[in-house]
Amino acid sequence: MQALRLIDAPRCPYCARVRIALAEKGIPYETVVIDLADRPAWVFELNPIGKVPVLEREGWVLPESAVINEYLEEAFPEPALLPTVATQRANARLLIFRHDDFTGPYYALRRKEAGAEVAFAGELEALDAILGLAPYLTGSAFGLADIAYVPWVLRARDFLGVSFEPYPALVDWLARLAERPSIRAELEVIAAL
Repeated sequence: MQALRLIDAPRCPYCARVRIALAEKGIPYETVVIDLADRPAWVFELNPIGKVPVLEREGWVLPESAVINEYLEEAFPEPALLPTVATQRANARLLIFRHDDFTGPYYALRRKEAGAEVAFAGELEALDAILGLAPYLTGSAFGLADIAYVPWVLRARDFLGVSFEPYPALVDWLARLAERPSIRAELEVIAAL
């Protein structure tokens, strides 16, 4: 198999999603790091909107982190990052599909927009409620839904100074995730930024 190539930007949480999934699956890949402030023209040849991550395999190109992670799940099924029960798989996909509801307030908070703090707190409360029912967003096992959210949660804590004290289930979830090599690697990326 020809190596996968990931067009990556360390500060990008969407790229973090793919890095985490690749690490969880133990898939070897080459990395091409770009500067988001000065994107090379060739990135637009791979993805017309110029966004990363982009995954390349044997001349085939795939953008969009959620789609890339679904592809990785299908092409490299072990270890599984989606539940085996169809209803649980659907719930995981629904959480990923609705991820923009979470990132909208996150980016508004980053831009210091009025009302963003309250909106983001509401999103954290919703995550905390889900995690109060099970150890992971998809139930009893770590998976793609956890991967979809954790890059923003870590960045909210480490870059925006958001306190998770009001969200005990979220704090416990982060502690469990920090035990995983894939998340420890992402924490190292964040610490280096």
